[in-house]
Amino acid sequence: MRLAPLEYEELPRVAELERQLFAGDDPWSESMLRAELDHGNHYVGAHVDDSLVGYAGLAVVGTRRDAEASVHTIGVDPAWQRHGVGRALLGALLAVADEFRAPVYLEVRTDNAAAIGLYRAHGFTTIGLRRGYYQPSGADAFTMARPARVGEEAQ
Repeated sequence: MRLAPLEYEELPRVAELERQLFAGDDPWSESMLRAELDHGNHYVGAHVDDSLVGYAGLAVVGTRRDAEASVHTIGVDPAWQRHGVGRALLGALLAVADEFRAPVYLEVRTDNAAAIGLYRAHGFTTIGLRRGYYQPSGADAFTMARPARVGEEAQ
């Protein structure tokens, strides 16, 4: 598996995966994803051979002294789930946040035990509950956070 910055020409595949993975909610469209790249957010793709099998995005706001980061999305092709793709993608996002010494926030469906376990394994804790966060399903989300990593912690 190879991780690389997400390219504009990969957005149709990302939008296809979004529709597949998040069909019961509001999947991101190709134009929404394009706007994410246009705004300079950090997006990475996971590739096996020539196929995009996963993607992840992170926004960082502020300066290196007062930055905050937010995981916008992580998606993995169902055929590649449980093969370490999501873990690698999250690691790549966290490395960017660590460069900024930024705490990281995210929302995750309360019924997504696999993702919650992954986030906890990477130092996230639950800090809140957002009822009806995902639409149109009305599914609840946990807000999770990981403190900023500095010095040797960030390595």
